[in-house]
Amino acid sequence: MTAVTTRTVEYAADGLTMAGYLALPAGAARRPAVLLGPEGIGLSDVERRRADALAELGYVTLAFDLHGGRYLSDPEEMLARCLPLLADPDRMRGIGHAALDVLRAEPRTDPDRIAAVGYGTGGAIGLELGRDGVGLRAIGTVNATTTGRPGEAANIRCPVWAGVGSEDPIMPPAQRDAFTAEMQAAGVDWRLTVYGGALHAFHHPPVDHPTVPGVGHHPRHARRAWRDVVDLLAECVPVGEYSNGE
Repeated sequence: MTAVTTRTVEYAADGLTMAGYLALPAGAARRPAVLLGPEGIGLSDVERRRADALAELGYVTLAFDLHGGRYLSDPEEMLARCLPLLADPDRMRGIGHAALDVLRAEPRTDPDRIAAVGYGTGGAIGLELGRDGVGLRAIGTVNATTTGRPGEAANIRCPVWAGVGSEDPIMPPAQRDAFTAEMQAAGVDWRLTVYGGALHAFHHPPVDHPTVPGVGHHPRHARRAWRDVVDLLAECVPVGEYSNGE
């Protein structure tokens, strides 16, 4: 493991002051970067640990904020904010672009080698950036087989990987089918991994507060989904290309 430097970064988005978490790899050279999006409950230590892990692999990583520094442990409050957000692609894009601007402005970031990885609402935001034509190198999502406005998926210019639990009632088979049909019709290089027996947010460790129905941790599939994310990044934005740049 290499030394990682971290800091909180404040920026404006969606009428709020967001507090993202930036993790930098060791060294001083530019590196490929990852825009990391959280589940609808918001940025937590789960995403911070993931950002640290990606920085240890050599990626500049910004775990972005959804709720102005708040973590929404009340399911009703979370749904009241996230459902209108998920229904508004322009708001999602605004949140994504604001975070992406922060990541691009970091001197350690190679602005031409950025991937978006997101979970739930954070994954939907990554997909909307792709539909908006942002030049990402990869989009990886878990629990975010969301569809966009007609025809806009044709703007996605990078591989898309999506992971979902087979028993996820929030992203059920019909939703998965609509997502894959959208990607296929747009000519996107897409992949879908269905994790057998897993519920929604299967990747997320258990929490000590109420959750929406259909959520459940699946440790084995959580490890597999993380390996799938790392493999996607290794394929599309490999760190090895930068090994001689220090």
